[in-house]
Amino acid sequence: MSREQHMKDTLQAYIDAYNSDDLVALLALYSDDASVEDPYGTPPKKGKAEIMEFYRQAMANGATLQLSAPIRGSGADAAAMALDAVVKLPEGSMRVSVIDVMTFNDAGLIVSMRAYFGQSDIRMSTQD
Repeated sequence: MSREQHMKDTLQAYIDAYNSDDLVALLALYSDDASVEDPYGTPPKKGKAEIMEFYRQAMANGATLQLSAPIRGSGADAAAMALDAVVKLPEGSMRVSVIDVMTFNDAGLIVSMRAYFGQSDIRMSTQD
């Protein structure tokens, strides 16, 4: 399997693990010294303990991740995906449109994840 395909498969595994509330599988995709900036510009969560706590809290809100375009790889060490994080609320759904960019080490593990979105990328809907 090519490095590009491995990165794409890893991003799909990330979505699958998140949507299954499988914190163990999700953390297994990360290197021990990885960092997560979600959203980008906030202080990074560093190392598996901080990353685990971040995802534990994120999964507790019941969000699901839905791809909005095919996962993109590269010829180097990064891959990206456009997705919507959807949270069901009593008054409807909150949908956050996000671009996640992840970089990988030589072992094929995620070493950094950056989620790009701003206030204008968050919307409420009663249609979901």
